[in-house]
Amino acid sequence: MNQQIIRIATRQSPLALWQANHVRELLLKQWPTARIELLPLVTSGDKFLKDKLLAVGGKGLFVKELEEALLDGRADIAVHSTKDMPATFPQGLEISAICKRDNPLDALISSEYQSLAELPHKAIVGTASLRRQSQLLALRPDLQIKSLRGNINTRIAKLQAGEYQAIILAAAGLERMGFKAIITELLSDELMLPACGQGALCIESRVGDLEMQQFVATLNDPISAVCVHTERNVNAQLGGNCHVPLAVYCTLTSENQLFLRAKLATLDGQKTINASHVGPLDQAQSLADQCTADLLAKGAAALLQEISS
Repeated sequence: MNQQIIRIATRQSPLALWQANHVRELLLKQWPTARIELLPLVTSGDKFLKDKLLAVGGKGLFVKELEEALLDGRADIAVHSTKDMPATFPQGLEISAICKRDNPLDALISSEYQSLAELPHKAIVGTASLRRQSQLLALRPDLQIKSLRGNINTRIAKLQAGEYQAIILAAAGLERMGFKAIITELLSDELMLPACGQGALCIESRVGDLEMQQFVATLNDPISAVCVHTERNVNAQLGGNCHVPLAVYCTLTSENQLFLRAKLATLDGQKTINASHVGPLDQAQSLADQCTADLLAKGAAALLQEISS
């Protein structure tokens, strides 16, 4: 690697900066003489914290400015929470590495109650995720879901101020920011199926930039990558974005088989479609196709139409 300065595009939130610095440190272990700097940017998603994502354009708003920096050459790579990545990329960009996945589960935090089951009737629960909302209401139709936006510190402060009786956040983000101790309950994947790519960091680069692809190649974790790409394939085939309460989660079994699960639900949680499939590692694309076909055969297209209308 030559002595050019390599710039990592990142959001300016505390969690995003932690993640970008984490990737920088991993890269420096592989390339000790490299000169790596962060390029913090304010994204459109960060500018609309008081609005629901659905109203202002979806998850893609958290990556738009970072991708523009890649395309115009201000940045060489970008670090993202993979769950924030849209199903498709702007022309000329691609995921070049997926880091080893951290905790993919969702976490419940409450100052008063020890579990989701203990929350009182009509408890106010905070989340900005339609996926979490739909699964929460499928389990507990009595709950009152209230939108929750902002960075981790802001969300926790709102809980402590009494605006919510519980909030739901990604466990990985809490653990990265040193908040593991305040997690009240880790919600199992049986209770709440995770989002596509949740817990995994990805590195985005320009298509054909072989130098950068070589630079980040050692950070790519093969098992995490195949699982996350399988999830993203299902997500893409169903047009998945933050407007759709879709959960997709793929793991590796003890028999070295891929175990892929997907769940699609209406916003009130009253209608749910599930699919699960097992297959060999080298047939990940086929597995994603089977899972998508299964969901569609069970009425996913009609359910998606109902949600969008």
